[in-house]
Amino acid sequence: MKQASVPSYYRATATPYEPHAPLQDRVETRVAIIGGGFAGLNTAMGLAERGVRDVIVLEREQVGFGASGRNGGFVFGGYSLGEEALRHQLGDERAKRIFDLTTAAVQCIRERVTRYAIACDMVDQGVIWANWFRDPNVLRKRQRLLAEQYGVQWDWLPQEELRELVRSERYYDGLYERNALHLHPLNYAIGLAAAAVQKGVRIYENSDVWRLHRERSHWRISTPQGEVQAEHVVLACGGYLAGLRRQIDRAVLPIATYVMVTEPLGDRLDECLQTRAAVYDTRFAFDYYRPLPDTRLLWGGRISIRNRSAAAVQRVLTHDLLRVFPGLKGLRADYAWSGLMSYARHQMPQIGTAGDGLWWAQAFGGHGLAPTCAAGELLAAAIAEADEGWRQFADYGLAHAYKPFGLLAAQASYWWQEFNDWFKTSLEG
Repeated sequence: MKQASVPSYYRATATPYEPHAPLQDRVETRVAIIGGGFAGLNTAMGLAERGVRDVIVLEREQVGFGASGRNGGFVFGGYSLGEEALRHQLGDERAKRIFDLTTAAVQCIRERVTRYAIACDMVDQGVIWANWFRDPNVLRKRQRLLAEQYGVQWDWLPQEELRELVRSERYYDGLYERNALHLHPLNYAIGLAAAAVQKGVRIYENSDVWRLHRERSHWRISTPQGEVQAEHVVLACGGYLAGLRRQIDRAVLPIATYVMVTEPLGDRLDECLQTRAAVYDTRFAFDYYRPLPDTRLLWGGRISIRNRSAAAVQRVLTHDLLRVFPGLKGLRADYAWSGLMSYARHQMPQIGTAGDGLWWAQAFGGHGLAPTCAAGELLAAAIAEADEGWRQFADYGLAHAYKPFGLLAAQASYWWQEFNDWFKTSLEG
């Protein structure tokens, strides 16, 4: 393996664009969004599509800099909190309504890629959930629950059929989710930003917000070289906390996850995968991966409370990859990186308002693209149309994460679940 020479494969293959200039003046706007990741960009686009063009986005780095431009690129329904727990907490009807927001978001993303001609290598071929364990009950139980409670059909993949698609003896049976896709997330963010700008949204990169305060009937936002007066402010900073509101920042745990991309594999990729679907497995500490257009394999997994060097990420993920595809021994990993995701203790997004024009959207917990799109639509509808759909998340508020103890507890919980996965595997021989 060689040390990655660039931060990520996504950054190395990003769509070139003219950078958005930093804020350098005093401006007034109806809506100011802090954070140029998916939550912020989807809110901006949702507002623009509803006719609200007086919107600005302030990004400390570049659009898609954080988790939005570093993740696995999976687009599917659901949340980090599983469907059974969601049903238990909210009841049948409310659970289905809040779950349906994410399946609608998958379709919204699909349509926006097409409508705005976003070049992001979208592959609309679904996702496979491959069983790491022999016992098929976890698959059958989830398949029934999704069909009976949520009206979602996942197709059964018997072992023989699964191994024709994913040529590994590591897996047993599987489920196939058709209403899912995968894409180049950074290029999707760049394209979404460009489409928003075409609709009148103003985006300012390299504009670090260092102060946010209320002045009579509006909010005042200060950056090193400029100032914004806004009626509404949306905090959409994810795991890269802005330090502007303690109650909001303390409600999330910034958790790192790891991704690497192999060298071009050529025909060796076909020897591993006979599908363009993305894949993840049934363990709590699961692997996730997908084929890329240039015959590379993107591989992700692990969570941690700390970032690691590219060399360390390559080492642990290559070990994981070779457990599934031992025939790829000797492969070179050309890119490796980590990024911070925001998690809440209740494992659900935090979407809400203080009632004074300050809104927030965070804690998407590694489930990523669909929930951020759903959040953007909810906030856009709330601000533009006074719609109260966002209240569906009222039960999942700004629960204190108790850092640093919450971070240590999250790491300990992950290690315990990882041990359970190992123990179950060892019992099966």
